[in-house]
Amino acid sequence: MMRRITLDRGERLTEADLSRTGGLDAEVLGVAARIIDEVRSRGDEALREYTLSLDKAEIGEFRVTPAEIEAAVASVEPAFLDAIATAAGAIADFHQRQVTQSWFTAQEGGIVLGQRVTPISRVGIYVPGGRACYPSSVLMNAIPAQVAGVDEIAMVVPPAADGSVNPYTLAAAAEVGIDEIYKVGGAQAVAALAYGTGSVDPVDKIVGPGNAYVTAAKKLVMGEVGIDALAGPSEVCVLADTTAVPAFVAIDLMAQAEHDPRAATYVVTVDPDLPDDVEEALGLLLADAPRADIIRRSLADNGLIVVCPDIVAALDTVDLIAPEHLEIQMADPFDILGSVRNAGAIFLGHFTPESIGDYVAGPNHVLPTGGTARFSSPLSVDDFVKKSSVISYSFEALELDGPTAITIAEAEGLDAHARAVSLRLQAMTEQLEDE
Repeated sequence: MMRRITLDRGERLTEADLSRTGGLDAEVLGVAARIIDEVRSRGDEALREYTLSLDKAEIGEFRVTPAEIEAAVASVEPAFLDAIATAAGAIADFHQRQVTQSWFTAQEGGIVLGQRVTPISRVGIYVPGGRACYPSSVLMNAIPAQVAGVDEIAMVVPPAADGSVNPYTLAAAAEVGIDEIYKVGGAQAVAALAYGTGSVDPVDKIVGPGNAYVTAAKKLVMGEVGIDALAGPSEVCVLADTTAVPAFVAIDLMAQAEHDPRAATYVVTVDPDLPDDVEEALGLLLADAPRADIIRRSLADNGLIVVCPDIVAALDTVDLIAPEHLEIQMADPFDILGSVRNAGAIFLGHFTPESIGDYVAGPNHVLPTGGTARFSSPLSVDDFVKKSSVISYSFEALELDGPTAITIAEAEGLDAHARAVSLRLQAMTEQLEDE
């Protein structure tokens, strides 16, 4: 079911072995560009046309009403509301620990330096629809923004064909106090958030994962508005030894594969018997899996098992994959943790499935994909603040550092830069002489 590679001693996995389909298709970018241009020029009219043609929904007013939100909350089970409240509390607690404070330092001679941290004023969060509803994504995108102190949060979500929004998604929004919600998805939603329409005011930054057209649209508006990342298909990598339970490995692969046929699943192991055991477990578990067709396609097209000769080769393989989710199902996972360089989120031990991180543990589940964990981090409070450098010099400090600045400016051929310092020094020197 899953492709296999066995590495000999001294042999290393390569990027070509992964067969990743990273990047955005030119055709997808072209479609997204046309949609963005239409929404930017025609506003709500274009939004309605694309929502009708792509989502099959005829929308009168895009904004979800308070009555719709109240009805959604009333329609879901109390157990779900309790679960969402519990998850929201854990997520808020975790992200509160990420808050960065402004700081200032006074140095000898009248120099004050520092960094001022301020929240972004207005943020748009994209919550996916399509194959499933994602109330957890509401929490993961909104709560760090709220902890950061963002003033306004606008949420967009694709509507159903009847123009409604999934009640679980609306109930999650109600739990965190979001009431500016729009029934629009896809590239057209990104364009609306970036440039504004008659119904939607523009935002300063757009966060949240979506399909390929959403990602393409975020790439195209990036620079005119901030974005969090260009997310690709979801992925999991299980690093396992002889203590791994094959059924645990198999169900965790399935949990990732059920998202999307394009989801990527990896097993990296030093146990040569594990691949057969995992395949056997997959066969049993898939027999009654509701999303078995999607899972089978994902595992066949994007699944890979790598058998390594030793733990060093296994860790090299994991760092090459740089997975969105890394599960370490080994005897001593904490001993391995310090040797992992590239991973979006790391799950330690046999009883820490990736799904616990998706919902209730607290860390963010919006994570770098497609190997970008080599240089990217999970969504966090830092994504919703900006930092300004603060500098103040006295005349005495300018006397001390000014000649150095003048020397560098002259070397760069920037005369006005040099004179901006020398004129001040000259003016103050003359004033002191007159006194």
